[in-house]
Amino acid sequence: MFVMISQMKQFFLSSWRAGFRGRSFYGVFLLGVVLVGVAYLAASFSPRQPQTVALDVGFSGLRLSLSLFAIVLVQELVGREIDRRTVVLTLAYPASRSTYVCGRYLGVLALVAIASIVLGMLLSIAVLVASPGYEQQFPVLMGWPYWIAVAGIWLDVAVVAAFTLWISTLSTVVLLPLALGIVFAIASRALGVVFDYVSRGADGQDALVARTGPIVDVARWLVPDLSRLDWRIWSMYGSAPDPDAMTLGVVAALSYSGVMVGLAVLAFSRREFS
Repeated sequence: MFVMISQMKQFFLSSWRAGFRGRSFYGVFLLGVVLVGVAYLAASFSPRQPQTVALDVGFSGLRLSLSLFAIVLVQELVGREIDRRTVVLTLAYPASRSTYVCGRYLGVLALVAIASIVLGMLLSIAVLVASPGYEQQFPVLMGWPYWIAVAGIWLDVAVVAAFTLWISTLSTVVLLPLALGIVFAIASRALGVVFDYVSRGADGQDALVARTGPIVDVARWLVPDLSRLDWRIWSMYGSAPDPDAMTLGVVAALSYSGVMVGLAVLAFSRREFS
């Protein structure tokens, strides 16, 4: 066990160093900074609740930039290594393939956590300086409710990264993990809205419910509902999410991530490299 942890640590550290050296880190991080700036400007176009508007736009920008960041990191650290066959040199060392996959995944999560903290701090500053003289009916909460919402975004991105990692260990097309990772990120966040719409009768469109209902039911088991991890309303309006719903969302996200990483280990262990 100690040997496996030591090997995993080495892959974790190499992922850490490669992430900071890569251009993708700074490119996507710059995108996050730009989106924080957009959130600040959005407050100027809102005659009411400017800080709430800035916070809402900022959370969406944070989720977008961090998801792209994680997908690109997995692509760079795993997908491209497999495509270029440089992974063969890595596997030449006395280390199991499972430690390689897990170490890479943990390295990606650590880099995303650093980006979440930095961008979260920038967003909080942008929100606080937006329309400082305006007294809102619902003041934004920039303490624990805010950082819990940021943690929910990080957990959301962890699920997206786990799915992209699994695809990277299966794919023989270098850009496929990138494309499917983006599609998965979009679908997993839209599933909750689609399911609610269909379950409520789709505004009386019975034919649509009959046609799409079975598809949505199957999709619920294949794609996680990451909208459960969107806890921004607490920071924006002071309305705390239901604890049971939060717990269910966290457990579902952790379970799905664990399954995806397990599938990635299995696929990578069976893959032949020449």
